[in-house]
Amino acid sequence: MTSTTPPAPSIDGAALLDEVEAFHRRFNVFPTEHAYTAVALWDAHAHLIDAFDGTARIAFLSPEPGSGKSRALEIIETLTPRAATTVNASANALFRLVAADAGTPTLLFDEIDTVFGPKAGGNEEVRGFLNSGYRRGAKSLRCVGEGSDQKAGWFDSFCAVAMAGLGSLPDTILTRSVIIRMRKKAPNETCEPYRRRVHERQGHILRDRLAEWTATIHGQIADAWPEMPEGVSDRPADVWEPLLAVADAAGGHWPERARAACVALIKAASQGDEASLGVRLLTDLRDKVFCGSDRMPTAAILEVLLSLDDAPWADMSDDGQSIKPLTARGLSKLLSQYVRPDNTPIKPRGIRVGSGTPKGYYAEDLRDAWTRYCPPPPEKSATSATSATPQVNGGESVADDPSESRHMFAETDTRQLRIAG
Repeated sequence: MTSTTPPAPSIDGAALLDEVEAFHRRFNVFPTEHAYTAVALWDAHAHLIDAFDGTARIAFLSPEPGSGKSRALEIIETLTPRAATTVNASANALFRLVAADAGTPTLLFDEIDTVFGPKAGGNEEVRGFLNSGYRRGAKSLRCVGEGSDQKAGWFDSFCAVAMAGLGSLPDTILTRSVIIRMRKKAPNETCEPYRRRVHERQGHILRDRLAEWTATIHGQIADAWPEMPEGVSDRPADVWEPLLAVADAAGGHWPERARAACVALIKAASQGDEASLGVRLLTDLRDKVFCGSDRMPTAAILEVLLSLDDAPWADMSDDGQSIKPLTARGLSKLLSQYVRPDNTPIKPRGIRVGSGTPKGYYAEDLRDAWTRYCPPPPEKSATSATSATPQVNGGESVADDPSESRHMFAETDTRQLRIAG
Protein backbone atom coordinates (compact mmCIF):
# COMPACT_ATOMS: atom_id res chain seq x y z
CA MET A 1 0.00 0.00 0.00
CA THR A 2 1.48 3.31 -1.11
CA SER A 3 1.65 6.08 1.49
CA THR A 4 1.15 9.64 0.45
CA THR A 5 2.40 12.76 2.13
CA PRO A 6 -0.52 14.91 3.26
CA PRO A 7 -0.59 18.36 1.68
CA ALA A 8 0.78 21.17 3.75
CA PRO A 9 -1.98 23.08 5.48
CA SER A 10 -2.85 26.34 3.81
CA ILE A 11 -1.75 29.50 5.57
CA ASP A 12 -4.44 31.77 6.96
CA GLY A 13 -3.29 35.14 5.63
CA ALA A 14 -5.78 37.14 7.68
CA ALA A 15 -4.68 35.48 10.92
CA LEU A 16 -1.02 36.01 10.02
CA LEU A 17 -1.58 39.72 9.38
CA ASP A 18 -3.36 39.87 12.74
CA GLU A 19 -0.18 38.53 14.33
CA VAL A 20 1.97 41.06 12.48
CA GLU A 21 -0.28 43.86 13.68
CA ALA A 22 -0.18 42.53 17.24
CA PHE A 23 3.63 42.46 17.10
CA HIS A 24 3.68 46.16 16.18
CA ARG A 25 1.19 46.95 18.95
CA ARG A 26 3.56 45.47 21.53
CA PHE A 27 6.22 48.08 20.82
CA ASN A 28 4.57 50.94 18.87
CA VAL A 29 1.89 53.42 19.86
CA PHE A 30 0.54 54.64 16.54
CA PRO A 31 -1.78 57.67 16.33
CA THR A 32 -4.78 55.78 14.90
CA GLU A 33 -6.07 52.26 14.40
CA HIS A 34 -5.77 52.85 10.66
CA ALA A 35 -2.01 53.25 11.05
CA TYR A 36 -1.67 49.71 12.44
CA THR A 37 -3.64 48.39 9.46
CA ALA A 38 -1.47 50.24 6.94
CA VAL A 39 1.84 49.24 8.53
CA ALA A 40 0.96 45.53 8.73
CA LEU A 41 -0.08 45.54 5.06
CA TRP A 42 3.10 47.44 4.16
CA ASP A 43 5.25 44.79 5.86
CA ALA A 44 3.59 42.06 3.78
CA HIS A 45 3.78 44.06 0.55
CA ALA A 46 7.57 44.30 0.94
CA HIS A 47 7.73 40.50 0.54
CA LEU A 48 5.85 40.79 -2.76
CA ILE A 49 7.80 43.66 -4.27
CA ASP A 50 8.58 41.78 -7.49
CA ALA A 51 4.86 41.12 -8.06
CA PHE A 52 3.92 44.82 -8.16
CA ASP A 53 4.28 47.53 -10.77
CA GLY A 54 4.58 50.10 -8.01
CA THR A 55 5.38 50.31 -4.32
CA ALA A 56 4.03 52.43 -1.52
CA ARG A 57 6.57 54.38 0.48
CA ILE A 58 5.67 54.74 4.15
CA ALA A 59 6.74 57.79 6.15
CA PHE A 60 6.69 58.14 9.94
CA LEU A 61 6.86 61.87 10.64
CA SER A 62 6.58 63.96 13.80
CA PRO A 63 7.20 67.55 14.90
CA GLU A 64 9.32 66.51 17.91
CA PRO A 65 11.81 63.75 18.70
CA GLY A 66 10.87 60.88 20.99
CA SER A 67 7.66 60.05 19.15
CA GLY A 68 8.40 56.42 18.30
CA LYS A 69 9.44 56.84 14.65
CA SER A 70 12.75 55.00 14.91
CA ARG A 71 11.13 52.23 16.95
CA ALA A 72 8.58 51.74 14.16
CA LEU A 73 11.44 51.26 11.70
CA GLU A 74 13.15 48.80 14.08
CA ILE A 75 10.05 46.62 14.16
CA ILE A 76 9.63 46.83 10.38
CA GLU A 77 13.28 45.81 10.04
CA THR A 78 12.55 42.50 11.76
CA LEU A 79 9.52 41.76 9.55
CA THR A 80 10.67 42.62 6.03
CA PRO A 81 13.02 40.87 3.60
CA ARG A 82 16.65 41.97 3.21
CA ALA A 83 16.06 45.02 5.40
CA ALA A 84 18.80 47.64 5.19
CA THR A 85 18.73 50.57 7.60
CA THR A 86 20.59 53.78 6.85
CA VAL A 87 20.71 57.25 8.34
CA ASN A 88 22.56 59.01 5.58
CA ALA A 89 23.58 57.46 2.26
CA SER A 90 24.66 58.80 -1.09
CA ALA A 91 22.56 58.23 -4.16
CA ASN A 92 25.34 56.14 -5.71
CA ALA A 93 25.42 53.84 -2.68
CA LEU A 94 21.63 53.45 -2.79
CA PHE A 95 21.66 52.55 -6.48
CA ARG A 96 24.33 49.94 -5.91
CA LEU A 97 22.46 48.50 -2.94
CA VAL A 98 19.36 47.94 -5.07
CA ALA A 99 21.44 46.43 -7.88
CA ALA A 100 23.31 44.01 -5.59
CA ASP A 101 23.06 40.27 -6.24
CA ALA A 102 21.54 39.65 -2.80
CA GLY A 103 18.14 40.73 -4.11
CA THR A 104 15.89 43.74 -3.84
CA PRO A 105 16.33 45.28 -0.39
CA THR A 106 13.75 46.85 1.89
CA LEU A 107 15.33 50.24 2.52
CA LEU A 108 14.71 51.82 5.93
CA PHE A 109 15.74 55.48 6.01
CA ASP A 110 15.93 56.84 9.57
CA GLU A 111 16.41 60.54 10.35
CA ILE A 112 15.31 61.43 6.84
CA ASP A 113 15.15 65.08 7.96
CA THR A 114 18.97 65.12 7.83
CA VAL A 115 18.61 64.53 4.10
CA PHE A 116 15.71 66.87 3.31
CA GLY A 117 15.47 69.17 6.33
CA PRO A 118 15.97 72.96 6.13
CA LYS A 119 19.68 72.68 6.93
CA ALA A 120 20.38 69.71 4.67
CA GLY A 121 20.49 71.35 1.25
CA GLY A 122 18.80 69.99 -1.84
CA ASN A 123 20.00 66.37 -2.02
CA GLU A 124 18.39 66.19 -5.42
CA GLU A 125 20.12 62.91 -6.30
CA VAL A 126 18.67 61.12 -3.26
CA ARG A 127 15.30 62.67 -3.97
CA GLY A 128 15.58 61.41 -7.53
CA PHE A 129 16.34 57.91 -6.26
CA LEU A 130 13.32 57.90 -3.96
CA ASN A 131 11.03 59.35 -6.60
CA SER A 132 12.09 57.08 -9.43
CA GLY A 133 12.10 53.92 -7.32
CA TYR A 134 8.39 54.22 -6.79
CA ARG A 135 7.70 52.46 -10.12
CA ARG A 136 9.01 49.17 -11.52
CA GLY A 137 11.48 49.60 -14.37
CA ALA A 138 12.70 52.97 -13.12
CA LYS A 139 16.39 53.35 -13.90
CA SER A 140 18.95 56.07 -13.51
CA LEU A 141 22.02 56.66 -15.64
CA ARG A 142 25.27 56.77 -13.66
CA CYS A 143 28.96 56.71 -14.48
CA VAL A 144 30.80 53.55 -13.44
CA GLY A 145 34.43 52.55 -13.66
CA GLU A 146 37.85 53.46 -12.33
CA GLY A 147 39.76 56.66 -12.99
CA SER A 148 39.50 57.71 -16.61
CA ASP A 149 37.88 54.43 -17.59
CA GLN A 150 34.31 55.62 -17.00
CA LYS A 151 31.29 54.20 -18.75
CA ALA A 152 27.61 54.96 -18.54
CA GLY A 153 25.44 52.37 -16.83
CA TRP A 154 21.78 52.02 -15.95
CA PHE A 155 20.86 51.32 -12.32
CA ASP A 156 17.53 50.15 -10.93
CA SER A 157 15.96 52.05 -8.04
CA PHE A 158 12.72 50.11 -7.55
CA CYS A 159 12.43 48.92 -3.94
CA ALA A 160 10.26 49.27 -0.85
CA VAL A 161 11.24 52.26 1.28
CA ALA A 162 10.18 53.21 4.81
CA MET A 163 11.26 56.58 6.22
CA ALA A 164 11.25 58.29 9.60
CA GLY A 165 12.05 61.88 10.41
CA LEU A 166 11.17 65.21 11.95
CA GLY A 167 9.01 67.73 10.16
CA SER A 168 7.95 66.99 6.63
CA LEU A 169 9.33 65.78 3.32
CA PRO A 170 9.38 67.16 -0.23
CA ASP A 171 5.96 67.04 -1.86
CA THR A 172 7.22 64.66 -4.55
CA ILE A 173 8.00 62.09 -1.84
CA LEU A 174 4.94 62.75 0.33
CA THR A 175 2.57 62.13 -2.56
CA ARG A 176 4.17 58.70 -3.07
CA SER A 177 3.84 57.73 0.58
CA VAL A 178 1.47 56.45 3.20
CA ILE A 179 1.96 59.10 5.90
CA ILE A 180 1.83 58.20 9.60
CA ARG A 181 2.06 61.33 11.77
CA MET A 182 3.56 60.11 15.02
CA ARG A 183 3.24 61.80 18.39
CA LYS A 184 4.63 61.40 21.88
CA LYS A 185 2.90 58.86 24.07
CA ALA A 186 0.30 60.24 26.43
CA PRO A 187 0.64 59.31 30.13
CA ASN A 188 -2.04 56.63 29.71
CA GLU A 189 -0.38 55.10 26.62
CA THR A 190 2.15 52.36 27.23
CA CYS A 191 3.92 49.72 25.20
CA GLU A 192 6.40 46.97 25.84
CA PRO A 193 10.11 47.89 25.84
CA TYR A 194 11.87 46.53 22.76
CA ARG A 195 14.90 44.38 23.46
CA ARG A 196 16.70 43.48 20.27
CA ARG A 197 18.38 40.34 21.63
CA VAL A 198 15.00 38.86 22.51
CA HIS A 199 12.44 40.40 20.21
CA GLU A 200 14.37 40.47 16.96
CA ARG A 201 14.19 36.67 16.79
CA GLN A 202 10.44 36.81 17.33
CA GLY A 203 10.09 39.30 14.51
CA HIS A 204 12.20 37.14 12.22
CA ILE A 205 9.92 34.16 12.85
CA LEU A 206 6.98 36.28 11.69
CA ARG A 207 9.07 37.53 8.76
CA ASP A 208 9.74 33.97 7.60
CA ARG A 209 6.07 33.08 7.90
CA LEU A 210 5.17 36.18 5.87
CA ALA A 211 7.64 35.07 3.22
CA GLU A 212 6.05 31.62 3.16
CA TRP A 213 2.52 32.98 2.86
CA THR A 214 3.32 35.63 0.26
CA ALA A 215 5.02 33.01 -1.91
CA THR A 216 1.66 31.21 -2.13
CA ILE A 217 -0.23 34.32 -3.27
CA HIS A 218 2.40 35.76 -5.62
CA GLY A 219 0.53 34.88 -8.79
CA GLN A 220 -2.75 36.16 -7.40
CA ILE A 221 -1.15 39.44 -6.42
CA ALA A 222 0.56 39.91 -9.79
CA ASP A 223 -2.81 39.64 -11.56
CA ALA A 224 -4.81 41.65 -9.01
CA TRP A 225 -6.68 44.86 -9.75
CA PRO A 226 -8.08 45.80 -6.36
CA GLU A 227 -11.19 47.94 -6.27
CA MET A 228 -10.49 51.42 -4.96
CA PRO A 229 -12.73 53.20 -2.46
CA GLU A 230 -14.91 55.86 -3.99
CA GLY A 231 -12.98 59.05 -4.70
CA VAL A 232 -9.51 57.44 -4.56
CA SER A 233 -7.74 57.83 -7.90
CA ASP A 234 -4.52 58.99 -9.55
CA ARG A 235 -1.43 59.03 -7.30
CA PRO A 236 -3.21 57.99 -4.06
CA ALA A 237 -4.63 54.97 -5.90
CA ASP A 238 -1.14 54.04 -7.11
CA VAL A 239 0.14 54.23 -3.53
CA TRP A 240 -2.61 52.10 -2.02
CA GLU A 241 -3.05 49.53 -4.80
CA PRO A 242 -0.36 47.13 -3.50
CA LEU A 243 -1.66 47.33 0.07
CA LEU A 244 -5.26 46.69 -0.96
CA ALA A 245 -4.13 43.77 -3.11
CA VAL A 246 -2.47 42.21 -0.05
CA ALA A 247 -5.60 42.80 2.04
CA ASP A 248 -7.83 41.17 -0.59
CA ALA A 249 -5.53 38.15 -0.75
CA ALA A 250 -5.59 37.82 3.03
CA GLY A 251 -9.37 38.01 3.23
CA GLY A 252 -11.27 38.05 6.49
CA HIS A 253 -11.70 41.54 7.88
CA TRP A 254 -8.62 42.90 6.09
CA PRO A 255 -10.23 44.09 2.82
CA GLU A 256 -12.71 46.24 4.76
CA ARG A 257 -10.11 47.51 7.21
CA ALA A 258 -7.66 48.30 4.41
CA ARG A 259 -10.16 50.44 2.51
CA ALA A 260 -11.19 52.28 5.65
CA ALA A 261 -7.52 52.99 6.39
CA CYS A 262 -6.96 54.06 2.79
CA VAL A 263 -9.72 56.68 2.92
CA ALA A 264 -8.83 57.92 6.41
CA LEU A 265 -5.08 58.26 5.87
CA ILE A 266 -5.47 59.93 2.47
CA LYS A 267 -7.89 62.42 4.02
CA ALA A 268 -5.57 63.06 6.96
CA ALA A 269 -2.63 63.63 4.61
CA SER A 270 -4.58 66.13 2.51
CA GLN A 271 -5.68 68.04 5.61
CA GLY A 272 -2.38 67.88 7.42
CA ASP A 273 -0.05 68.94 4.62
CA GLU A 274 0.29 72.50 3.50
CA ALA A 275 -0.58 73.07 -0.11
CA SER A 276 2.17 74.45 -2.27
CA LEU A 277 2.62 78.18 -1.86
CA GLY A 278 1.14 78.77 -5.30
CA VAL A 279 -1.99 76.74 -4.58
CA ARG A 280 -2.36 78.46 -1.20
CA LEU A 281 -2.17 81.82 -2.97
CA LEU A 282 -4.72 80.86 -5.60
CA THR A 283 -7.08 79.57 -2.94
CA ASP A 284 -6.76 82.68 -0.77
CA LEU A 285 -7.34 84.88 -3.81
CA ARG A 286 -10.53 82.99 -4.64
CA ASP A 287 -11.94 82.63 -1.12
CA LYS A 288 -10.55 85.66 0.76
CA VAL A 289 -9.81 88.35 -1.81
CA PHE A 290 -11.96 88.24 -4.94
CA CYS A 291 -15.05 86.59 -3.39
CA GLY A 292 -17.03 87.15 -6.59
CA SER A 293 -15.39 90.36 -7.77
CA ASP A 294 -14.32 90.42 -11.40
CA ARG A 295 -11.10 92.42 -10.86
CA MET A 296 -8.83 93.62 -8.06
CA PRO A 297 -5.90 96.09 -8.04
CA THR A 298 -2.62 94.67 -6.80
CA ALA A 299 -2.55 97.11 -3.86
CA ALA A 300 -5.95 95.93 -2.70
CA ILE A 301 -4.97 92.25 -3.11
CA LEU A 302 -1.83 92.73 -1.02
CA GLU A 303 -3.72 94.62 1.66
CA VAL A 304 -6.14 91.74 2.13
CA LEU A 305 -3.48 89.01 1.93
CA LEU A 306 -1.21 90.70 4.46
CA SER A 307 -4.11 91.09 6.89
CA LEU A 308 -5.01 87.40 6.91
CA ASP A 309 -4.33 85.51 10.11
CA ASP A 310 -2.70 82.09 9.84
CA ALA A 311 -1.35 82.89 6.38
CA PRO A 312 2.26 83.07 5.17
CA TRP A 313 2.00 86.31 3.18
CA ALA A 314 3.24 88.71 5.87
CA ASP A 315 6.34 86.60 6.60
CA MET A 316 7.83 85.47 3.31
CA SER A 317 11.42 84.26 3.09
CA ASP A 318 13.03 85.88 0.06
CA ASP A 319 16.46 84.25 0.21
CA GLY A 320 16.20 81.58 2.86
CA GLN A 321 17.13 84.05 5.60
CA SER A 322 15.40 87.42 5.27
CA ILE A 323 11.70 87.57 6.18
CA LYS A 324 9.65 90.14 4.32
CA PRO A 325 6.00 90.59 3.44
CA LEU A 326 4.72 89.56 0.04
CA THR A 327 5.25 92.32 -2.53
CA ALA A 328 3.72 93.11 -5.90
CA ARG A 329 6.80 91.55 -7.53
CA GLY A 330 6.48 88.40 -5.43
CA LEU A 331 2.77 88.15 -6.18
CA SER A 332 3.44 88.41 -9.90
CA LYS A 333 6.21 85.81 -9.72
CA LEU A 334 4.02 83.27 -7.92
CA LEU A 335 1.03 83.75 -10.21
CA SER A 336 3.10 83.65 -13.40
CA GLN A 337 3.70 79.93 -12.77
CA TYR A 338 0.06 79.36 -13.74
CA VAL A 339 -1.63 80.13 -17.02
CA ARG A 340 -4.78 81.81 -18.25
CA PRO A 341 -7.35 79.97 -20.39
CA ASP A 342 -5.35 80.99 -23.51
CA ASN A 343 -2.27 79.19 -22.05
CA THR A 344 -0.30 82.39 -21.40
CA PRO A 345 1.10 83.16 -17.93
CA ILE A 346 -1.10 85.02 -15.49
CA LYS A 347 0.21 88.59 -15.39
CA PRO A 348 -1.05 91.84 -13.89
CA ARG A 349 -3.01 94.09 -16.22
CA GLY A 350 -4.21 97.66 -16.05
CA ILE A 351 -7.50 98.17 -14.21
CA ARG A 352 -9.42 101.39 -14.59
CA VAL A 353 -10.39 102.76 -11.20
CA GLY A 354 -11.84 106.25 -11.54
CA SER A 355 -9.33 108.30 -13.45
CA GLY A 356 -6.43 105.93 -12.74
CA THR A 357 -5.35 102.59 -14.20
CA PRO A 358 -3.42 100.71 -11.50
CA LYS A 359 -2.07 97.26 -12.17
CA GLY A 360 -4.16 94.37 -10.95
CA TYR A 361 -5.67 91.00 -11.78
CA TYR A 362 -8.87 89.82 -13.41
CA ALA A 363 -10.92 86.89 -12.17
CA GLU A 364 -11.28 85.64 -15.73
CA ASP A 365 -7.48 85.17 -15.88
CA LEU A 366 -7.46 83.21 -12.62
CA ARG A 367 -10.60 81.13 -13.01
CA ASP A 368 -9.01 78.28 -14.98
CA ALA A 369 -6.23 77.91 -12.38
CA TRP A 370 -8.82 78.01 -9.59
CA THR A 371 -10.70 75.15 -11.22
CA ARG A 372 -7.62 73.02 -11.84
CA TYR A 373 -5.58 73.49 -8.68
CA CYS A 374 -7.73 74.65 -5.78
CA PRO A 375 -9.81 72.45 -3.49
CA PRO A 376 -13.58 72.84 -3.78
CA PRO A 377 -14.69 76.20 -2.40
CA PRO A 378 -16.30 76.27 1.04
CA GLU A 379 -20.10 76.34 1.12
CA LYS A 380 -20.08 80.00 2.07
CA SER A 381 -17.12 81.25 0.08
CA ALA A 382 -18.50 84.76 -0.40
CA THR A 383 -17.70 86.68 2.75
CA SER A 384 -19.20 90.03 3.51
CA ALA A 385 -17.47 93.09 2.18
CA THR A 386 -16.57 94.17 5.68
CA SER A 387 -14.53 91.05 6.54
CA ALA A 388 -11.30 92.04 4.81
CA THR A 389 -12.11 95.10 2.75
CA PRO A 390 -9.16 97.09 1.40
CA GLN A 391 -8.92 100.68 2.56
CA VAL A 392 -8.54 103.84 0.47
CA ASN A 393 -6.48 106.86 1.46
CA GLY A 394 -7.54 108.24 4.79
CA GLY A 395 -8.96 104.93 6.02
CA GLU A 396 -12.15 105.06 3.91
CA SER A 397 -13.52 101.68 2.94
CA VAL A 398 -13.66 100.91 -0.76
CA ALA A 399 -17.14 99.49 -0.17
CA ASP A 400 -19.77 102.14 0.50
CA ASP A 401 -22.33 99.63 1.76
CA PRO A 402 -21.31 96.72 4.04
CA SER A 403 -23.72 94.46 2.19
CA GLU A 404 -22.19 95.32 -1.17
CA SER A 405 -20.14 92.58 -2.84
CA ARG A 406 -16.64 93.24 -4.06
CA HIS A 407 -17.58 94.49 -7.48
CA MET A 408 -16.31 97.83 -6.21
CA PHE A 409 -13.70 98.29 -8.88
CA ALA A 410 -16.08 98.78 -11.79
CA GLU A 411 -15.28 101.45 -14.33
CA THR A 412 -17.80 103.81 -12.71
CA ASP A 413 -15.97 103.79 -9.39
CA THR A 414 -14.40 107.24 -8.90
CA ARG A 415 -12.43 106.59 -5.73
CA GLN A 416 -8.64 106.47 -5.77
CA LEU A 417 -6.99 103.41 -4.27
CA ARG A 418 -3.69 103.66 -2.54
CA ILE A 419 -1.08 102.08 -4.86
CA ALA A 420 1.88 100.21 -3.41
CA GLY A 421 5.12 101.75 -4.44
